Amino acid sequence: MFDTQLNTAEYISLSTQKRDGSTVETPVWFAQDGDKIYVFTEGNAGKVKRLRNFPQCRIAVCTVRGKLKGNWIATRGKIIEDDQERRMAYKALRRKYDWKLTTLDFFSRLGGKIDKRAFMVITEQ
Repeated sequence: MFDTQLNTAEYISLSTQKRDGSTVETPVWFAQDGDKIYVFTEGNAGKVKRLRNFPQCRIAVCTVRGKLKGNWIATRGKIIEDDQERRMAYKALRRKYDWKLTTLDFFSRLGGKIDKRAFMVITEQ
């Protein structure tokens, strides 16, 4: 089971691997649902491509700027392709971020990017 620090955290740092073996850490919103963590991002973001190539990743609680506040946890991630699971991920994120996600959705609709989102599911290794 994931660290209890995740229960109160607003951001996690998602560390994904590049082809050259180096890693990229990105602070992201997340929602935990049992033994799964859901994350979303713009569909053409680098982390989407990196996660497709290398599903091994790691997460740690962090600040909005990515400063770590917890220890790294070894995880596996995958891009969610199933529409029903995408809806479940969105609902979990919506429960957690409420008006913040509503605001982000509004601007994403204006910019034509809301339908281009990628949802990811992360599980412990």
